Amino acid sequence: MSYTPDRQRSDGLVKAGTRALSAAVLIGSVTVVMWILEGIDVLDNGALDQFGIQPHDVDDLPDIFTAPFMHAGFPHLMANTIPFVILGFIAAARGIAKFLAASLIIIVVGGLGVWFFSSANTLGSSILIFGFFGYLVGRGIFERRVLDVVIAVLVVAVYGTMLVGVVPNDPTISWQGHLFGLIGGVLGAWFLRRGRVEPPAVTRGI
Repeated sequence: MSYTPDRQRSDGLVKAGTRALSAAVLIGSVTVVMWILEGIDVLDNGALDQFGIQPHDVDDLPDIFTAPFMHAGFPHLMANTIPFVILGFIAAARGIAKFLAASLIIIVVGGLGVWFFSSANTLGSSILIFGFFGYLVGRGIFERRVLDVVIAVLVVAVYGTMLVGVVPNDPTISWQGHLFGLIGGVLGAWFLRRGRVEPPAVTRGI
């Protein structure tokens, strides 16, 4: 079956629109969940803060998967919501499956970085925010497609100043979460890039 240029363009727009809608629903749903969790946390006198990352506590390792969705009060959540929504939506709109895989890498790398190198209970979506930043910039570098390069340049232009957050200059801010979240995002872009060279098949002689 052959396709005319107009049909191909139409199919491409439909596909892009579907991905954008899926990304909006996904990021919107996660954001709503984070606000609900913080509401429960406030009503329960901070009981959910225990699901942050307690460094060097082996029993607390599973909390690396919950900490990015918890916050230390509504001001903390409000400060994170806009960059989470914007960067998360852009990253998800580039492909939901890869976005979910990249998010898992970010959570694991960022969480383990905090667990090993921090000294205080840590929670907040900034691990994911810095991870999405690294993922989008990494895609521009590793994918080398025009759209990904343009997105990377715009992300750096708008949010580049947030990289100050990887420097340990404020004891109340987890620079470890920022730094290792960023590293996780770049690693995610590397591992999930198009056309990864597969190792050659090994054959045996008769």
